[in-house]
Amino acid sequence: MEYPSLGTPPAGSIRFNTDSSKMEIYNGDKWWEIDSTSPEEQTGGTRGLFAGGLTPSLVDTIEYINVDSTGNAVDFGNLASTSRGIKGLASRTRGVWCGGYEPGYPDRIQFVTIASTGDTTDFGNLTIGAYLPTTFSNETRGIIAAMESASPLTNNNRIEYITIASTGNSKDFGDLSSVLRVASGTASPTRGLIFSGYSHPGPAYTTEIKYLTISTQGNSADFGDCTAGSGGNSVSNAVRAVHAIGYDGNPAHTNAIDYVTMATLGNAQDFGDLTVARSEGGGCASPTRGVWGGGKSPSYEDEIDYVQIMTTGNAVDFGNVSAAREGVGGLSNGHGGLG
Repeated sequence: MEYPSLGTPPAGSIRFNTDSSKMEIYNGDKWWEIDSTSPEEQTGGTRGLFAGGLTPSLVDTIEYINVDSTGNAVDFGNLASTSRGIKGLASRTRGVWCGGYEPGYPDRIQFVTIASTGDTTDFGNLTIGAYLPTTFSNETRGIIAAMESASPLTNNNRIEYITIASTGNSKDFGDLSSVLRVASGTASPTRGLIFSGYSHPGPAYTTEIKYLTISTQGNSADFGDCTAGSGGNSVSNAVRAVHAIGYDGNPAHTNAIDYVTMATLGNAQDFGDLTVARSEGGGCASPTRGVWGGGKSPSYEDEIDYVQIMTTGNAVDFGNVSAAREGVGGLSNGHGGLG
């Protein structure tokens, strides 16, 4: 029998549920079952993947790292086509990339099995072609939003979803509260966050953070504000989201990093700094680390650096991707949406 606690536990608390005989973690909103499988069982640790980019030529490269160690990225396989501005989401077993620029704005969705290596397989299609979409997921459902559609550049407020374990075309989820492109997203098992982006009408980089509940359908709601409006890149564990601000439209690139606690509402706080001021790198995460690879500053960059998500402080050098490039799409089998 389970007895009520005397107070609300802090986010990140762990308990043994005697009814289910399962370990659970409290994400600040609810108790979430800790999966019986793990990245350690599948790949010897959380595996992060980086795909595509501009070097200045478009590339179809997919590389991987072990997020729990350090070192240079290693060849994994290839995308269906050379692409930049492709964005990724993942379950514990499957990595999915959406959209991009090939050239042209594809509606392509493609996937790999993270524990293996090899080229992507066709998944289905988005409802429109999409450059730099905002993506995040839990174990079951992937969300794709804030897509920049075909030339002339057009922002939109679409939110679409896929079921990661199946294949097929994306479906309508709801609408963002404003029309955006080049926003960034990350998730806990229950909640997805969308940071900043380029708003329209305006035009301007918004500081707004939006959120939605992944398992339902509906429109986004206001969460709070970033310390600066930007086109950045976000990573998370199940409790905290960390947002590398990237390009703040001054015009300048910045090395600043923000963070929020995802189960609450409120404004972002300062976390620290990247090793290099840059935008359009690929982000991935384990339960303890957030990692960014590649990007532009405005020159092409090959740096990979990381932070400890539950602390604050500056990023530390991890290694390098195989070639300096921007427009990289990152994902992992240990991110915060997986618990």
